[in-house]
Amino acid sequence: MKTITLAIDEVVLERARLVAVEQKTTINAMVREFLAGVAGRDERLERGREGLRELMRNSKGRMRLDFKFNREETHER
Repeated sequence: MKTITLAIDEVVLERARLVAVEQKTTINAMVREFLAGVAGRDERLERGREGLRELMRNSKGRMRLDFKFNREETHER
């Protein structure tokens, strides 16, 4: 594990310390968790996109590029 040094405004740091105490964690753990989330964001987004593409490929719906909603069918029960 690498060590980094950050410059943080004193007021922000004090407020973050209070949050850390309330959450029974540390500033260090909060920063690690935040950075891990940022680092994994692209992967999660791509998995979500792939899931949507899979749903579109397997959909039995009739949505096509030229599909138009029909008012009567939309309100039909």
